[in-house]
Amino acid sequence: MRQHTPPGQMAPHIPADVFQRAQATGQPVVFVVNDTPPPFPWQRLLIPFAIAGAAALGTWGMVAALAWLLDVAAHTATVIAGAAGPIGVGGITLKLARGKNT
Repeated sequence: MRQHTPPGQMAPHIPADVFQRAQATGQPVVFVVNDTPPPFPWQRLLIPFAIAGAAALGTWGMVAALAWLLDVAAHTATVIAGAAGPIGVGGITLKLARGKNT
C-alpha cells in the first residue's frame, strides 16, 4: 500500500486505536479537514491599477510640461519680435509685433 499525504494541513493527532486498526486491517485513514477558501488576493488587482494610474499621471504630466514649454516659447518669440522691430525683405516690410503706442 502506497501512502499519500493529504494536501493542506494534516490532522494534529490520530487516535492510537484508529491507527492500529487501520494498520491491522489495511484500511485507509481518512482525514477530514475543514478548510476555508483563501481571502481574495487584492494585490493581484491593485498592482495593475497602480501601474495604469502611474502611466496616466505621467502622461498628463508630460502634456502639462509640453503646454508650459510651448507657452514659454511663444512668449519668448513675442519678446524677440518686439525687440527686433520691423523686418523687411525685398521691399516688403513686416512688423512682427505691435508697438506699445499703437
